[in-house]
Amino acid sequence: MDILKRIAEQRQREEQLAWEGPFVEYLDMVKRNPELAQTAHSRVYNMIKESGVEKDDHGNKNYLFFSRELFGLERPIERLVEEYFHSSARRLDVRKRILLLMGPVSGGKSTIVTMLKRGMEAYSRTDSGAVYSIKGCPMHEEPLHLIPNAMRPEVEKELGVRIEGNLCPSCRMRLREDHGGRIEDMVVERILFSEDDRTGIGTFSPSDPKSQDIADLTGSIDFATITEYGSESDPRAYRFDGELNKANRGIMEFQEMLKCDEKFLWNLLSLTQEGNFKAGRFALISADELIIAHTNEAEYKSFISNKKNEALHSRIIVMPVPYNLKVSEEEKIFEKLIRQSDLGHIHIAPHALKAAATFSILTRLKDSKKQGMDLVKKMRLYDGETVEGYKDTDVEELHNEHLDEGMSGIDPRYVINRISSALIRTEAGYINALDILRAIKDGLDQHPSISTGERERYLNFISIARKEYDELAKKEVQKAFVYSYEESAKTLMDNYLDNVEAYCNWTKIRDPLTGEELEPDEKLMRSIEEQIGISENAKKAFREEILIRISAYARKGKKFDYNSHDRLREAIQKKLFADLKDVVKITTSSKTPDESQLKKINEVIATLVDKYSYTPASANELLRYVGSLLNR
Repeated sequence: MDILKRIAEQRQREEQLAWEGPFVEYLDMVKRNPELAQTAHSRVYNMIKESGVEKDDHGNKNYLFFSRELFGLERPIERLVEEYFHSSARRLDVRKRILLLMGPVSGGKSTIVTMLKRGMEAYSRTDSGAVYSIKGCPMHEEPLHLIPNAMRPEVEKELGVRIEGNLCPSCRMRLREDHGGRIEDMVVERILFSEDDRTGIGTFSPSDPKSQDIADLTGSIDFATITEYGSESDPRAYRFDGELNKANRGIMEFQEMLKCDEKFLWNLLSLTQEGNFKAGRFALISADELIIAHTNEAEYKSFISNKKNEALHSRIIVMPVPYNLKVSEEEKIFEKLIRQSDLGHIHIAPHALKAAATFSILTRLKDSKKQGMDLVKKMRLYDGETVEGYKDTDVEELHNEHLDEGMSGIDPRYVINRISSALIRTEAGYINALDILRAIKDGLDQHPSISTGERERYLNFISIARKEYDELAKKEVQKAFVYSYEESAKTLMDNYLDNVEAYCNWTKIRDPLTGEELEPDEKLMRSIEEQIGISENAKKAFREEILIRISAYARKGKKFDYNSHDRLREAIQKKLFADLKDVVKITTSSKTPDESQLKKINEVIATLVDKYSYTPASANELLRYVGSLLNR
């Protein structure tokens, strides 16, 4: 009953949005709010903009409209919004182009289009996205088309709008026959975009060229009414129900556009350039719609190589949509797809999806010519990690080195299929990184488009992904072994900072027990700095950098703590881990642990479960695996 109540409330909200009134009332509304008469392109851009925009540390924009479904595509999305939607909304010539999303399979092209369509449906139900049309118009056209062309310049100036397009044949006849040309008697209504109701959103998918009719796009003659109205050029004898008719004022999606028969594509020439198209025995019919299509790179190259398509080349804006190149964002893709399945009850151990994402991203990266740069470093830089010797500017240079990076590699569907295989097969109630990497490896032989050379390359990436996971696994276990880890780390860091301060200031430190003045403990400082590769020559600069950071925090009234310096935190962790390595090896590898060892193992398992989201079974498996790694 509660569900039915909510359905009734939803229906009531929809009914409250309904509005109709005389044309003069609509004129008054437009005068108060000229945005009501905005173009389809402007409406799409404002919808995206109103969802919000965030900037990252590098100044890149993240449009929140797309962020809930698309991951790692901030750069191509920013380009799409700024170069196409924003420019189109400003009535620049870009709006007279077909938007073609081009990229590899499963890269997010269809998702972008679907989000735009669903977004427009929701936006038309808001005050800022409200759309009004002539009541009864089969193309739900802009009511301002009723204004005669001769009067438009002065009306545009008075209302602060631009009026583009002419009445459709149906409304032209109704105005003449039913209202005697009195435009003030025409009724205006609010419409709500709906793909299901074919209002403001159209979708065209190519089928057999021999059977598919152009009427699917432009409407068709209603032969049942020919005898009644006597002419094929009578609007009453024509069904204005093609996709181009119904998508007016909103979005028209061309699925697999480049596979369409040529006769369908020619209709787009005048629609994009002049804002109209030809249908039946009528004059050109005005239409205001965003035409968006998507294809893969191979089909696009085949299309542009055909000389017969040259007229369309200049009427297409190609926006590349590559694969995501960030490991952390790829994890989010996998998490989203798994949430949509019925296997959410099976535990996926921490770092398992990261191992799969590491493999995916490595297959998409291209080798850099930068000295000392390998794919693993590149992967980490792209994911926002700090890599010694490289700056933010290097990341931008890496992106510009291969403009087609991300247009090839393993697609997320393949990896999620292999993860699904591992989930289905498990009998332990959980899967870990090794299960997933094993499933990915087993599936390479069945992949239809992987050559022998690529297979060897991908097997190498699986090995790298496993090595990355091995390091994460060892760190996880070693952290769990540290008793009062944060306190131990803080004590070690405070000791290090005392010695660094004495070293940089040419002073001594006082022993807390004896009160004796001692030289800075060089051995201690180097044992920590060497953990992150600080050389003998670079130690002075590193220590001075730490003091400068402490001073900066002090000036701002902030406390410098364990998490204030990423590289120092890493060094402290590695030092603690190194000191504990022997303890971990003995405890995890003992086949018959004594009472103290067993107690320690149970404590570690409890820590892994409570702090790091393992299950007891997956934590136990992790301990055994790390023990085997440390004893190799």
